[in-house]
Amino acid sequence: MPTGEDLPKTGEMGQNTPGDLVIIGGAEDKLNRRTVLKEFIARSGGDSARIVVIPTASSLGPEIVDVYDAAFRKLGAASILGVRPEDREQANHPSFVDQLLGATGIFMTGGNQLKLSSVLAGTAFGDAILDAHERGVTIGGTSAGASIQSSHMVAFGPGGATPKQRMTQVAAGLGLLEDCVIDQHFDQRNRYGRLLMIVSQSPQLLGIGVDEDTAAIVSPTPDGYVLSVVGRGSVTILDPANMVTNAHEAARSQPILASGVLLHVLPAGSSYNLNQRTLVRAVPAANPTEIAELAVANRDLRKLARDIAAGDVSPAQLRRRVARRSKGVHK
Repeated sequence: MPTGEDLPKTGEMGQNTPGDLVIIGGAEDKLNRRTVLKEFIARSGGDSARIVVIPTASSLGPEIVDVYDAAFRKLGAASILGVRPEDREQANHPSFVDQLLGATGIFMTGGNQLKLSSVLAGTAFGDAILDAHERGVTIGGTSAGASIQSSHMVAFGPGGATPKQRMTQVAAGLGLLEDCVIDQHFDQRNRYGRLLMIVSQSPQLLGIGVDEDTAAIVSPTPDGYVLSVVGRGSVTILDPANMVTNAHEAARSQPILASGVLLHVLPAGSSYNLNQRTLVRAVPAANPTEIAELAVANRDLRKLARDIAAGDVSPAQLRRRVARRSKGVHK
């Protein structure tokens, strides 16, 4: 899914509209409100949702699937299936690929994102995830399962607020969201510096940092792909299109110059157009009480105008009528 002003509109995407991407920053609530998981299930079909959980990144055994099985069933999903290719041979085997065919939602768990990339990227299984997305299946993922959704993926590296040369490495993601790099646990693990380092070295990329228990939801709209935010934290976007940097000449471990990067910090309820790289302005909701009062006032003004035009009342009567109506409006 590319970004940029020349992206196709939804009506130009072919017969099928791509599904949503639910990009979760990790540590999502699985027991109480389950805000972001609830959003994933709703976009996957609600009580008709057929979810495939891919735990390849996790070091845990079958229990990781059991955790999401319990959470998704509590939220009303119809079925949950765990599918775990452990190497590229399995990821290319039809028996694994075919298990994605009936899914309405695909969910990739957290763990080691480099393992997830090395097993899935460029395989028949990885291609099947892309195909599912193109035919309308919702793709979700948390932590490592979030990072792999972009075309470029943070492989590993320490946190820190200052971008430094070689502080992180980049690997190939699945490319569900092209020309972007996604980082997770963003504020909680202070990963501003490493995302800044990546976009300094590759200014064509849009940097997206997602906080814990927070989801960046990317959906196709008539105006292009729109990222909306749900959950407890924020989504940080770094747009380096007009930045000035010395990343090409900074020595190993030295701080990198990063000037002119456009920063967006988006809390829940915010939206951002990835095509236009602009904030989507929300239209404020009208106050119902103000609407009702305005309707009454307009009706009275129309009646008053008719009375004056007809000349059927004296000025004193008009004043008394207006006073009575004014009292009625303010009761």
